[in-house]
This record gives sequence, C-alpha cells and structure tokens, in this order.
Amino acid sequence: MTFTSFSPIQVQQINSTQQQPLVLKQGQVFHGTIKKLYPDQMAEVQIGQTKLFAKLETPLKAGDSHFFQVTSMNPQAQLKVVTGPIQPSQSVAQQVTQLLEMMNLPKTAAMQQLVAHFLKNQLPLSKEQLMYGENWLNELPANTTKQEALMAIQKMVELKMPFTNEIFKGFILGGKTNGMSNAISNFTTILMEDQSISSSAKTQLMQQLQTISKPFTMETGSIVLSKAIQILLTDTESFIHKTQLFNLLKAAEIFPKNTMIDNWLSESFQQHKTLINHSNQPSASQLIQNVVSAKLNEVPQIIKEVQSWISNQNQLPNEQKIELQQLLTRFESLPLNKGTVEWFAQQLHKQLIIAFSENTTPIFSKEQNSTSIKDQLLSLLKPEMMTTSSALLNIVKVVNESPQPFLQTMLLQAEAEVQTAIDSKAIEQALKTILKGLGMSYEASFNHKIQDFQEATQSLKPQLLTIINDPQTSQVLKEAADNIVSRLNGMQLHSGENGHQHQLIMQIPLHFLGKHTEATLQWNGRMKEDGKIDANYARILFYLNMNTLKETVVDMQVQNRIITIHLYNDLPQLEQLAEPLKEKLKTGLLEKNYHLSGLFIKSFEKTDSTQVSNNLTESKEETKSHNGVDIRV
Repeated sequence: MTFTSFSPIQVQQINSTQQQPLVLKQGQVFHGTIKKLYPDQMAEVQIGQTKLFAKLETPLKAGDSHFFQVTSMNPQAQLKVVTGPIQPSQSVAQQVTQLLEMMNLPKTAAMQQLVAHFLKNQLPLSKEQLMYGENWLNELPANTTKQEALMAIQKMVELKMPFTNEIFKGFILGGKTNGMSNAISNFTTILMEDQSISSSAKTQLMQQLQTISKPFTMETGSIVLSKAIQILLTDTESFIHKTQLFNLLKAAEIFPKNTMIDNWLSESFQQHKTLINHSNQPSASQLIQNVVSAKLNEVPQIIKEVQSWISNQNQLPNEQKIELQQLLTRFESLPLNKGTVEWFAQQLHKQLIIAFSENTTPIFSKEQNSTSIKDQLLSLLKPEMMTTSSALLNIVKVVNESPQPFLQTMLLQAEAEVQTAIDSKAIEQALKTILKGLGMSYEASFNHKIQDFQEATQSLKPQLLTIINDPQTSQVLKEAADNIVSRLNGMQLHSGENGHQHQLIMQIPLHFLGKHTEATLQWNGRMKEDGKIDANYARILFYLNMNTLKETVVDMQVQNRIITIHLYNDLPQLEQLAEPLKEKLKTGLLEKNYHLSGLFIKSFEKTDSTQVSNNLTESKEETKSHNGVDIRV
C-alpha cells in the first residue's frame, strides 16, 4: 500500500482556530440561504458556516436557497439571484446543469465534476477559476488522481491563492508523500547528459546534488584531509604516497598551485604573515596572525591571549594542551625580538596543525557557538580558504576522480569511520544539511545578513530557478528542474499557520549507509505567546518508504509531554523487531522529559486505509485489540 498524498492533520487536544473569513469577489457565484430580511432589501445570507449581510437586487423570501452572483462589493456586497429557489428534491446533478447553463460553461465531464465539488464543499466559484480547473483536470501531472487535483483547487480557493499553474503544481506535488528522491535522481541523470547549460553551472549543480544525496561527504572529506596532513608530517610514509596526497590537496585547492612538497608548511605560514585579521575571539588562524603581527610591546598581552585560547579549546585533549603550553613557556625563556616572535608563531602554527589533524573524533560532535575542528584545520592550512563545505567536497570529488588505489583505499576507510560514528546527532546534522542544501528556507534568507543570503544562493532551489528561466536550457531539463521546484514550493504552500495553530510539511530524500529512501514529515502544533513552538503538544506524522520495512506510517501524538505512537506497517515480524527497542525508546524519551504511554502497531490490511491516511483527526483511547499488535509501555 502506497500513500501518495496526505490530508491536513489536527491535534485533538488543541482547540482549532476559527476558519478564515470568507472574502467574496465580483463575479463569483455561490450557494446561499436567506436567513433574515431587513429593510431596504438588505438580507442576512448564509454561505456554508459563514454569514454575511448583503443588498439584494430583487425581493426574496426568508428560508429559500438560491445561487447568487456578486455584482458589486462597493460599498457593501450586492447580490444578484441567478436561479430560482432551490427545491430540496433537486439533485446535485440538476443543480450542476443549471449552473453550467447560467454561467455559459461547457458541460464536459471534468467541468461537471469540478462544479459538483465546489457545490458539495460550498465554495464560491467564478467562471475564470472553473475554466482553469477544467484544464488542470484534463491535463493531470503524472501519478495524480482527479481527487487530489480537486483538493488542490479547493485549497487554492480557501487560501485565496492566485490560479496559476505554478501554484496548482505546488499543491499537487507538495502534497505527495513520496517521489522527491526519484525527482532528484531523474534530474541528476538528465543534467549529466545535457549540453544546454555551461560547464561551470553544471559543476555547481552536481556539487550541490552530491551534498544532498551524500550528507556525510564533508565528514568523509574532513577525515581524508586530517589523515593526509598527518602523513605529510611524518617520515615513515613512502614518498610516492606523500606525493599523491600532496597532489590531491593541490588539486582540491587546499595548497596553492605553486607550492612544492617540501615547503607546503612554510608556504602556509607565509600566508598568515600577509593577512592581518585581529579578533577578540580569534580562530586558530587569526591567533597566528595576531602573534606574527604583534609589536614587541604587545607581546605580553598576546601571550595571555594564547594561554587563554589554548585553555578554552575543549576539542583538544590535555596532552596536546600541555605540549602547546610547553611551547609557550619555551618562548618566554627566549630573548624578546622580532626573530623569536616569528619563530614562536611558526612553531605554534605547526603544532596546531598537528593537534587538529590528529583529533578527528568524535566526528559529529561540535560545541554550540564554537569553531569545528575541520574549520580550525582548514583555516591554518589556508587562511583565505573558500567555505569549509566547498573545500571538503572538493577533496572527496578529487579522490573519486583519481585512479590511485592508495587514495581510493583512504576514501573507503574514511567512509567506514563515518558510518561507524553515525548516531542520532549525525542524523540530525544530516537532515539539516539536506534541508539547507535543498534551499527550503531560501526565500527567508532575503531578510538575513548578506553572508546568509550568499550561502543560500548556493542551495539547489535558486540554481534550479536560474536554469528554468534561462532560454538556453533544454526543455527536458527545465521540466525535470520544475518538478523539484514545484515540490519545494508545495511544502511551503502546505505549511502555514492559523492563529496559534501551525502546520509544517517536509519531503526529505534520504541516502544513508548506501540505502536510498525518503521521508515525509507532517507536523501540526501550536506556538506559545513568545513565538516559540510549544513542545508540550503536537501531532506528527512520518510517511516512510524503506527498503526492508516498505511503506510505513508513524502517527505520534504529544499531549502535555505524554506521547502515544501508532505505527502502521504490513511486516508480520514487526512485533519481534520492536520488542528489544521498546525500552530504549522509552528511556530516550525520558531523557528529553517525555513519557511514552503506548506504542500500537497495526497492519494496513487490518486497518481502514482512509483512517490511516486521511482521518487522523481523532485520538481514541486504545483498548485490547485483535487487529495487529498493541504494545503498551
């Protein structure tokens, strides 16, 4: 069973907010009932759950239902009756036919289905919107049902969205629970063979796609870099291997092109001498620059800065901190002149490179607001370094393209180290990398500082928009790019807020440990008065499609930090697989101050699929069940 789309979810414990007020526009037609009559042909008209006051062009009788058309909205709504009183015996089909004739619309199957849907859901409709809707129903995107299209059109009306192809496709594709991975894979295949865009644009796109498909690439590149530096600084490795690693770092632009294998360290130090970048809280690179540029009368203060900086480096073990302190003590015993200051700066530069290259673990650990180990190492090697992510991706790219067995073996070992180190923190980091790489928050970066905006422009979405708008881009590549952009736009269209109630939709392609899958997350909760998410109440659905477990839906409800989980899957052995993980789940939630009240495992075959995918608005107290497996903790 495959879930192709979702319906909005609500949290039963959270009071639903009022629906958005109905806003009528001139020319719209709607079904309404006269509730009360007032002087001067004013009347109270009920449309669905909404009541409004309007002026009628002709006298009517209270209690009758009609189809009305808005003829004016200034200064108040003015309505024209377009049909006589609707009799209770009239069928929907008769009402549809009557409306189509009145509005001079074609009586095609798609148009009749569309008007019937509008009538059933008591939506105001206009001739222009119906014509757009008919075209969309006749030209549905691949793997899209008419019901999904009707719901998308309804959403566009309810949210007062412009009736454009882009928004319609966004609602359709953004509401899918699968297909993002295939869309990206299809685009990648077409891009590799396409000749309509420049090589530089193609390279940049391929690099971003690699970041998304392999979110641990930077960690792999970081390990390769650290091991390469360690080997270059030792005397035990063969000269051939050293040369291969040296050429690798040159090709990855870590070392300048004119650097020689016997002077790369001194060349790196010389770059620090020409850059002056004082900072109150310097990185390793800035620390070296501050030392080498210090005047003699500033040296005592610089020594205090170095001592403080070394003490605060929690990423370095005590043994290395002691060695650095010993270097500092030795410098203090020397005569103070420009020569000894430069000697100290050069030795400190070398010792820090050794220290940070030898400390690659824990791979995914990084203290908040601190500079990572890989950032420190790269800044020491090349102070005018490109972004860390680009540098590390370059390293992996060069190794992948290299025919040298030694480099290939080193890459495989690095990937194995990364896979062994993967934990919950790594998964969290990977998800952030994927979402950032996709460009989910690209538009939001417009209001941020320049650096954030420039970084956001390197994400996938703005690059796809560029090639879509480029007249030189081939049509097949544009269509593949538009498929991804529509999904990204759709996530934003389906996400939103209604008072304190918020909904968030995310489709995430996942490529972990050589496995390709994807997950769709649908979160519904509320915001506190300070604008932050209320972590005490939420409803979260995970739509997963995995190699072994196949289609899986996880419905997690949080009420006052008490969690109930319903898991839907057809795998018979899931009860045995879940049993040993039950206590671990309970313990992990307790560490976050959440309490697990129950885990209920059901099969799709024994569960109404409509209840699973669409009717997830009710939270029922589970009793003993003979359908599937109930696990209580």
